[in-house]
Amino acid sequence: MSQQIACPDPSSATDFAFATVQTAREELIQAVAKYARPDYQKAFWQLSNTLIPYLGLWALMIYLMLQGYPYWLTLLLSIPAAGLLVRIFIFFHDCTHGAFFPSRRANRVLGYITGIMVFTPFEDWQRTHVIHHSAAGDLDRRGMGDVWTLTVAEYLAASRLKRLAYRLFRNPLVLFSIVPLFLFVIINRFSSAGAGKRERRSVVLTNAAIIGLIIVMSLTLGLKNYLLIQLPVLWIAATTGMWMFYVQHQYEDVYWARHESWDLTRSGMEGSSYYKLPKVLQWLVGNIGLHHIHHVRANIPNYNLQRCLNEVPALQTVPALTIRKSLKSLWLNLWDEQRQKLVSFRAINRLPRH
Repeated sequence: MSQQIACPDPSSATDFAFATVQTAREELIQAVAKYARPDYQKAFWQLSNTLIPYLGLWALMIYLMLQGYPYWLTLLLSIPAAGLLVRIFIFFHDCTHGAFFPSRRANRVLGYITGIMVFTPFEDWQRTHVIHHSAAGDLDRRGMGDVWTLTVAEYLAASRLKRLAYRLFRNPLVLFSIVPLFLFVIINRFSSAGAGKRERRSVVLTNAAIIGLIIVMSLTLGLKNYLLIQLPVLWIAATTGMWMFYVQHQYEDVYWARHESWDLTRSGMEGSSYYKLPKVLQWLVGNIGLHHIHHVRANIPNYNLQRCLNEVPALQTVPALTIRKSLKSLWLNLWDEQRQKLVSFRAINRLPRH
């Protein structure tokens, strides 16, 4: 007696695969859900251990400037001050996700205050950053809240002028020295494309507060002295922040996909790096190196990210990106859709040009 073997239905196999992915995604989201609970005690402790030393360093730098001490002493102090300003930006960032305090209003108030400190309008940046989270790794939705990235095909098809502009922008000396300060000092003074009334108002209010701060500092400290303190602190912090944001989504095996096959969970786990840093640096950048967790669940407060990593095994499967390995990202400039990886300009030199 012959036995009939049923042939699998391709559509059923597809449905099963989709259901499996959905189940895995739901299990991961459920596993990290308990860490998305802001805590006033932890939040205020972070504010005290960051704002107090930051303001203390500012007071010391002002004293040194007014007493005529050598300027290099002030420049030395600007380095730890900039590190603390990066940490303050992480508090601002958490507020945009409603993650720092349990209260939405408290997040908004602190978001505006820290936004003034980091020269960034709270609600306008919040809008573009939410778009970034909803489209990270989607090749068909680039251009909002991300680093300008072209595919190999797009670069080869571009005009000579566009290629030159792209090469200039992606040059490490430009991207990590000129662009960060230009972004925070100039670009952030204007609302983003498509901004609504609320976002435009946040830009106006932040600009007004910054102008008021500059006026007060000019009348008390002197404009020149103020700029000699503020600009180095802001430049070092902005450059550090730019590097952190860059390396979180610009590494060789990062995830990019066309919209029809793009997956939100994969963009988090494979398109956002686990940047393993020494403890001191991890503290200064507010655990933002655990970026794969942040993109899986954006409203986990920075002070819960490490515990989340320690207690959820699935998050530990992501390969760690060390400082040494991350330096390779400086020379990875184009997304190769065929090889599914970021490649350098040099890697395409032998390809035909249009």
